[in-house]
Amino acid sequence: MKVSVSTYGGYRATVSRPPLVVDSADLSDGDKDELRRLVAAATEAHERSASTPDTPGQARDAMSYTITIEDEGGSRTLEATDPNMPAEFAELRTFLHNHQQQ
Repeated sequence: MKVSVSTYGGYRATVSRPPLVVDSADLSDGDKDELRRLVAAATEAHERSASTPDTPGQARDAMSYTITIEDEGGSRTLEATDPNMPAEFAELRTFLHNHQQQ
């Protein structure tokens, strides 16, 4: 499984940041299990929040994040912004930042 996170927006929206990529093949067994758990939790939270309409008046300069998950089942994308980010999405994003490929 490959999981990447892209960051965009914010006050300096013109600054482009390359995505951070984590390949489960490069992780220890414990970290692989943790990545699978975090992906499942973030996916479930994303599906729950998809049925809830966006809050009007979201922060104009908020950071936005796209997490792309590629595995045997194909590819799926989760999106969130700072003001409405589910805790599960934030946990996965933090894991990716801490385990990114150098």
